[in-house]
Amino acid sequence: MKKQLMNYETLLKVTRVISHSKDPEEVALITVEGIKRALDVKGCTVFLINRRTNELEVAASFGLSDEYLNKGPISALQSIADSLKEGPVAIYDVSDDPRIQYPEEARKEGIVSILSVPIEVAGNVIGALRIYTSEPWEFTLEDVNFAQAMALLTGMAIEMARHHKGLTDSIEILKAMRAPKASKQSK
Repeated sequence: MKKQLMNYETLLKVTRVISHSKDPEEVALITVEGIKRALDVKGCTVFLINRRTNELEVAASFGLSDEYLNKGPISALQSIADSLKEGPVAIYDVSDDPRIQYPEEARKEGIVSILSVPIEVAGNVIGALRIYTSEPWEFTLEDVNFAQAMALLTGMAIEMARHHKGLTDSIEILKAMRAPKASKQSK
């Protein structure tokens, strides 16, 4: 029951941020942090698809090291690609699953299980939300439904921000999200 209450609290928090913010970075960061805390997992990441390179690019992450996040290009055609085409994919053991593009790096990071759900906007997949655990995890239907709801909210927020800023695609949003970081870090 406690986990379910945390999920509702997280949904409320993210929905409030979406309704008050035009900043996709803020929404994505609150989403990944909220999911990590609500499910008490190792980490969570929002990826957006770069249509030019067919790679998944990190939009926001919480709980994972920079080393893991920068391990190399993540192919949207290789890395748990089924979740982008067919819906949620749960991987119980990353060490022996051929859908994992970087199994050794996942092991070093302490990742055991992954849940990947698509982020959709108006029926088009624009990215993926991934949840990482440090223990073997059989994701329940409740876990999957919660992740899907959060992915849908994230997609809506990105789309609203895209329209608000007059940008043409989600990669322009990703670039806009990264621009303030570079200027903040240089100070």
